[in-house]
Amino acid sequence: MAETAAVRADPAVLDRLRERIRTLQAAPRQLLSVLRTGLAPVDGLLPGGGFPLGQVVELWGEPASGRARLAFRAIAEAHRALRLAAWVDGPRMLYPPALPPLGVQLDQLLVVRPPEPRQLAWSALQLLRSGAFAAVGLDLTHTGIRLSPPESRRLVEAATRSGGLLLLLTPAEAPADGTLRLRVMASGARGLRLEVVRSRQSGTSRVVDVPWELLTPGAPSDVGAGTRGLDAPPVPTEPSLPFRRARASDLRNGLIGIQGQRPGRDLPLPSFAQALGVAP
Repeated sequence: MAETAAVRADPAVLDRLRERIRTLQAAPRQLLSVLRTGLAPVDGLLPGGGFPLGQVVELWGEPASGRARLAFRAIAEAHRALRLAAWVDGPRMLYPPALPPLGVQLDQLLVVRPPEPRQLAWSALQLLRSGAFAAVGLDLTHTGIRLSPPESRRLVEAATRSGGLLLLLTPAEAPADGTLRLRVMASGARGLRLEVVRSRQSGTSRVVDVPWELLTPGAPSDVGAGTRGLDAPPVPTEPSLPFRRARASDLRNGLIGIQGQRPGRDLPLPSFAQALGVAP
């Protein structure tokens, strides 16, 4: 199956990828031992001040707990150092346009979506063995896949030999055997909680809380959510049209809508900035 998928790959795409890899590898680069997240609470918790290269870092927890955002903050650090990264998208739910605010350069990120779930670990293994990627993400959320001990050992060995970092996202019901295991838990509107469960450098469990607004630069805080409405304040004016059954001709001609006009075309939509408490 893997060979069939490789045969179907577009040769032009593969040529562009090889050229991009050669260009980035030829650029001057600094020596990296860890990939930092840029979040002081997280980097202060991690051994060495960041995610260590040459190891498998397991981000273990429930979906929507902030695991992917932590992983992509480390991938952004690799991009700042002109390194390539790859992401094996097991659940096929990655939305690339949401990554640039985290510092991710989409032209330096290879997204892999194998046709079969059983090819997820194999794909990550080949990416690590290639030595072309400073960081490789493997998301096993919602896949029903649990790595076997031999698969875990091969991934750890590949990361050690290549010097790359494997960011392994595992669900709460299916932990793996990462060199460094971090439990990620959502703490409601406040943020996420990060706990070191296993570490070769440290045998003690440590915990930090990270506010949501630190994970996404420029995002508004969720503190106080629900204390104000999200709808624009009502306009104290009479309806533009009396209450009556809408006719198909009125809908077709744009006579039914905001103030009897076509929303977004004849009149601007009302501003939600004041209701949301943000500057226009």
